[in-house]
Amino acid sequence: MIDFDKMPPSRQPEGTFPWMMQQPPKPLYPGNRPITAKENLLRIFRGEKPMWMPIWLTDSQYCWPDVYQEHALFEGTGYDWWGQHWTYVPEVAGQMPTPGYRVITDITKWKEEVKFPDLDTVDWDSDAKIQTARYDPDRAHLFHVVEGIFERLHELMPMDEALVAFYEEPEMVHEFFAAMVPYKIKIMEIVFEKYAPIDYIIWGDDWGTQRSGFFSNEMFREFIMPYTKACWDWVHNMGRYVELHSCGLTQQYIEEMVEMGLDAWTPQPINDLDMLTRKYGEKIALTVNQPEIAEAKSEKEARELIRKFVDTYAPRGKIISGPIMNRDEAIRKAALEELYYYSSDFYAKR
Repeated sequence: MIDFDKMPPSRQPEGTFPWMMQQPPKPLYPGNRPITAKENLLRIFRGEKPMWMPIWLTDSQYCWPDVYQEHALFEGTGYDWWGQHWTYVPEVAGQMPTPGYRVITDITKWKEEVKFPDLDTVDWDSDAKIQTARYDPDRAHLFHVVEGIFERLHELMPMDEALVAFYEEPEMVHEFFAAMVPYKIKIMEIVFEKYAPIDYIIWGDDWGTQRSGFFSNEMFREFIMPYTKACWDWVHNMGRYVELHSCGLTQQYIEEMVEMGLDAWTPQPINDLDMLTRKYGEKIALTVNQPEIAEAKSEKEARELIRKFVDTYAPRGKIISGPIMNRDEAIRKAALEELYYYSSDFYAKR
């Protein structure tokens, strides 16, 4: 059993996303479970019956390498591996590409202007010793593949120009995305080896706005789907699973996600979670948030909300609960306890 108090402290700036992901996880509550949280979550991914409903990023744990420089080092202001300049924005505790900086001056020149990082020169070994010392063996471990193929393109050149390139220079866009596939696979190969065990990845590539996806479905199938699927197929061939992180109202691509073999998706709440869970809950593991728990004023209310949630969503298939939060620790623990025991009873009867 890991000693949470002796985990190495994070070297990331306090309050940033990597810093939060590297904090010692709270011990699972309640304890004394018949199988590990890792095994239970992987059952969901495999399409098997779990023993209880997992909780997103509670039953699992991040691996966030500090030497992974798809952003500037330690989320600060500076250059990433690609030569793109980023600015740390305190209000969001994260980085944005710095306006006025660009690596690709013209999509037709990307082969001359884009220098792929030399991953063999990165000191993965010493960093892996720090990160793996944080692992709780009872949890599944994930690696977040940030800056997907589309995000990387529009970070190296302005977003509007990147989208116009799909129309004006489609061959150049295809060639850029095709070149990204072996690069992404090599990163995952290194992390799977150096930071083992890694059970699944979160693939991060934002595909939409608050109103719709960036692309028509036809364009998605032509440009995004084949290269993304190639990466996901490699992950599956390595015996791991794929969860998607993609901000925006992107439910229009759900059929493509299924076709690509996606294992899990955590949609933003602006998507129609009722429709998605009813229609696709048996095909993809879907995370559904429970924001009402944070507003619960009593343990009784929290337990009632949990029972209603389980009764509604558990029968629909591969459902993962969003994080359980409440400022009152007693109320939060009551919700966690109710979710564990009430959902355990549900699955035991199926």
